[in-house]
Amino acid sequence: MYVIDEAREEKEIQAKYEELLAACRQNSPLTQKQEDEIFRAFSLAKKAHSGTRRKSGEPYIFHPLAVALIAVQEVGLGPIAVVCALLHDVVEDTDITLDQIRTIFGDRVAVIVDGVTKIEDVLIMQSTESKQAENYRKILLSMCNDAYVIFLKLCDRLHNMRTLGSMKDTKKLAISSETQYLYIPLAHRLGLYSIKTELEELVMKYTNPEKYNEIAALINKTAGTEDRLKECFTQPVTQMLDANGYKYTIKTRIKSVYSCWKKMERKGVKFDEIYDLYAMRIILDVPLDAEKSECFKVYSLISSAFPPDPTRFRDWITTPKTNGYESLQTTVMTPIGQWVEVQIRTQRMDLIAEKGMAAHFLYKEAHPEENIENSPVEIWLQQIRSTLENTEKSALDLVEEFKDTLYIKEIYLFTPKGQMVKLPAHSTVLDFAFTIHTNLGLHCMGAKVNGKVEPIGHVLRAGEQVQVLTSRKTHPTDEWLGMVKTSRAREAIKDYLRAQRKGYREEGKIRLQEILAKLNLPYSSATIGQIKRFLGLKSDIDLFFQLAMGITSHNDIAQCFGKGFNPNHNTYFMGEYTSLFDKDSTAINLNTSSSGSNQRSFLLDEEYERYATEPAPCCKPVQGDSVVGIVTDGKIMVHRTNCKVAMDEMANHENRIVRARWRPGEHVALLSGIAFTAIDRKGLLQEITGIVTGEMDLNMRAITLEAVEGIVRGIIMLYVLNLDNLNHLLENLERIEGIEEVRRI
Repeated sequence: MYVIDEAREEKEIQAKYEELLAACRQNSPLTQKQEDEIFRAFSLAKKAHSGTRRKSGEPYIFHPLAVALIAVQEVGLGPIAVVCALLHDVVEDTDITLDQIRTIFGDRVAVIVDGVTKIEDVLIMQSTESKQAENYRKILLSMCNDAYVIFLKLCDRLHNMRTLGSMKDTKKLAISSETQYLYIPLAHRLGLYSIKTELEELVMKYTNPEKYNEIAALINKTAGTEDRLKECFTQPVTQMLDANGYKYTIKTRIKSVYSCWKKMERKGVKFDEIYDLYAMRIILDVPLDAEKSECFKVYSLISSAFPPDPTRFRDWITTPKTNGYESLQTTVMTPIGQWVEVQIRTQRMDLIAEKGMAAHFLYKEAHPEENIENSPVEIWLQQIRSTLENTEKSALDLVEEFKDTLYIKEIYLFTPKGQMVKLPAHSTVLDFAFTIHTNLGLHCMGAKVNGKVEPIGHVLRAGEQVQVLTSRKTHPTDEWLGMVKTSRAREAIKDYLRAQRKGYREEGKIRLQEILAKLNLPYSSATIGQIKRFLGLKSDIDLFFQLAMGITSHNDIAQCFGKGFNPNHNTYFMGEYTSLFDKDSTAINLNTSSSGSNQRSFLLDEEYERYATEPAPCCKPVQGDSVVGIVTDGKIMVHRTNCKVAMDEMANHENRIVRARWRPGEHVALLSGIAFTAIDRKGLLQEITGIVTGEMDLNMRAITLEAVEGIVRGIIMLYVLNLDNLNHLLENLERIEGIEEVRRI
């Protein structure tokens, strides 16, 4: 518990300020004007936040000081960022106005502070709208005008996540979900990998604490292996580099808890099967004009001494990533039978790798005379601006579309004249055409790919040469939207279709009003929003067009509000097994022997006790899971806290989060699922069902199997009492001969 001692706190505040100044001076010498500006910002923030404390009990000024220090030490930003970091909460939380900030510190500081200030003037919003999404949109638009906005938001979020322990549970989940939803993808796209890694760790710690602690314990047990690697790998590498006269720095690291978990989930491997748990980074001090050749020479030295995995070689020097990342990466086998990932880069490359796009903006500020407006970073920001300024879409749709661009792998293609074009992997001929010019895309009828004629939907591969073929008779259709990968192509096609459909707006609007009147439903933005989500439509124009053309019927609208006939309303499962299951019976109450009665399984806060509760079918929580409630369609769906569906909801609709706990002593068997992979053999299914129904006396809902080339993959849906019950089942199944993997779904 925090103990308030104002005299001690005053000394700590001054010490933190001195630490901040020292960090600024270490980055680069400060002018007297810059020091005076930082002092004015500190004094104003300290006075404005006087008497205000954080949830932990600490003086609030500790937070802006910490954010400013992160900006300097971990991102490498300069005095302007420090001033803005110190002031970033004064407009939102105190009586200081933006105009006062502008008068004292100038326009740029005011623009940045405004960019990181949340929207607080939207007091009444429709239930279908998201205040968080509006804030995300504002931040991203502000970022396009000054990238310091998003750098400071990331610094702010990192400190909030580091100090999240004092918040109530629902707030922890909301902030963690926001972080996972937007800030981690942004840190990735901006190349701030150390910040991204720490945010991933902290999110997992709060949303999936059991698995986090389990993997952290396994990593701690590997300490002896790390010591042996230093003897048999690090020392020989050091000797080789010294013998060849290199100036260098070597850094080593162990894969993070989150990275281990993601690999285990994605690859279906156990912890001891992660082959790149360890990594070494070799940072060379070489002249700029010799960077590439020297990095390849060091790669040659390493690969000649230690056998490399040829499938794991990556050359990000010849073709850097979009965020500027450059490095050679290889994975080699060490004498103790342990794979180690090796990254080879120069000091300049390491700065970009550590600071990401921040390095670009720092260079731009240091060299204002150089014109770098057409750099990949500037082009990316222009693309964001054009996407987010689309006023016909909701903020939620815009942010979702923006997020889709953050984790895309890229390929390199060539025009007939040899110009290189960078596109997302799996892009098509249409994407290529729209990237060259919008008019070329609008009239694209195909392309010659390496001299061979291909259709507009042909998926391109890296290194191909593409010549676009056009016809004035060719125009976009709805089918084109399913053929493109890039937001530029998608938006151009939608703009064209939207322009064509505007003539149907009034006709469709009248039709909708007639249908709603017959259903005794109001014609409102909330109603229209619910219909669009139900039909998977993004804009009002698309809805009105479908109504005018008869594509959407009275029954479709009625179904949206539970008033129509849906022949498949009982169908629910996953993928190709949809037809085998229905979603009616999600629980069996063992006290009453009736299915579907689980209202009393969860404890809610008093104001929500009147709501019906239901375990979410997307993640199928069982007793013992960490859970959270989300208000959905008049009831509370209870999700596991690490459920992606729940995290997206919490990230965008904090007001729907409800604290939920399992009711102790209630014996309820809930539907859960497990997936397994095994070597096919006679009697395998009998052993599996023997453990499930015989040894453990569990009720199976259904089982599906598929055997291909001697490998069996299966899914079992069954009722379990609690998490211990489920984990015990997984352990028992793992012992069956031939079982390669078994996991919960």
